[in-house]
Amino acid sequence: MTGVVSERIGREARSGALFVFFGKRRDALKVFFFDGSGLCVFYKRLDHSTFRLPVAEGDAKSIVIDERALDDLLDGIDLESKPRKAPRVRTH
Repeated sequence: MTGVVSERIGREARSGALFVFFGKRRDALKVFFFDGSGLCVFYKRLDHSTFRLPVAEGDAKSIVIDERALDDLLDGIDLESKPRKAPRVRTH
């Protein structure tokens, strides 16, 4: 597992970061993290939808997200969706 992180992302798996990998169909993900005594794996598969992938800029191999974005991601919430704004009313 540490090889996957270092080969695909170029980071050290024991750095304290969480590393998230998605399945081809985007209905499953794996999170790798080091807890101080060993490498842990968290696996989640959605039954009726797909995970909404965060968008990386350019050809970036990784992106940084905060704890809230991770929670939303694990809940299957679209991280890129922006709330719709009410239309502006012009008065002349």
